[in-house]
Amino acid sequence: MSFTFTEENLQALESLEKRYPSKEALMLPALWKVMRQQGHIDTEAMVAVAEWLEVPPVKVYGVATFYTMFHLEPIGRHHIQLCKTLSCALCGKADILAHLKKKLGIEVGETTEDGRFTLSQVECLGSCGTAPVMQINDTLYENLTIEKVDEILEGLE
Repeated sequence: MSFTFTEENLQALESLEKRYPSKEALMLPALWKVMRQQGHIDTEAMVAVAEWLEVPPVKVYGVATFYTMFHLEPIGRHHIQLCKTLSCALCGKADILAHLKKKLGIEVGETTEDGRFTLSQVECLGSCGTAPVMQINDTLYENLTIEKVDEILEGLE
């Protein structure tokens, strides 16, 4: 099955064209539209983006595989990204990570069997003063404790 942008996403990209120096410069916005539309960027989507941008598919592949925010395989409905840099490490990230792994029954890089959660460790989330932090989808959670993590997870649908 091949990927096709929704009409809404295609219109949004076309309206952005005026603001960019070339169509190729829309590669990141196009890849974000794919992520929002289907949750990951598969080969069919890369080919569709390449055709729309009028570039070779290998250019799209290079960008999609370079940035860790793009996923080439489906991930869980709730993508838990735990910061692994120094501030978070010094403020208890290891305990939070061990708790998440035990509670969810998965390792870093895995998704729960029900497809609800994917657990990742990421570089700095830019909130060192409120470490440890994690981001779930687009929401940042700061000053984490094990109790706070449990409360956050229980509040997700």
